[in-house]
Amino acid sequence: MLKGILSVSGQPGLFKLIAEAKNRIIVESLLTGKRMPVGTSTKVSSLEDIAIYTNSGDLPLRDVLKKIAEQEQGGQTIDTKLADAEIRKYFGTVIPDYDREKVYVSDIRKVLLWYNILQEKELLVFEEEVAENEVNQDGEESTPSE
Repeated sequence: MLKGILSVSGQPGLFKLIAEAKNRIIVESLLTGKRMPVGTSTKVSSLEDIAIYTNSGDLPLRDVLKKIAEQEQGGQTIDTKLADAEIRKYFGTVIPDYDREKVYVSDIRKVLLWYNILQEKELLVFEEEVAENEVNQDGEESTPSE
């Protein structure tokens, strides 16, 4: 689900990795569909590598997004422009044990914004990921039975 989805420092929204070159990558905005080169000096984060601090360890962003989807029954989440207290309260209902000292409101807003973008573009597909990761006892991938 999050493979190839990137956050580019200084740029709004999320991007899909299109191609890699020696000193840059080519990305496509999920918001506008426009492609652009990103140099090696720009900070780029893969959503696959992002996690949220909790009191019991790090929670991968994929799991956070899944919990938000369950909370919202697959729909859009709250407005990211709400007051800080409301944003924290909402996130506390989704991830009750998130580390309130290490996770800033700006981080929560970003996660909620990313969720809304991915939901709108229909990129939040959790069931397929589970099926892709299932392996039978012989160590071979198995397909789910119908």
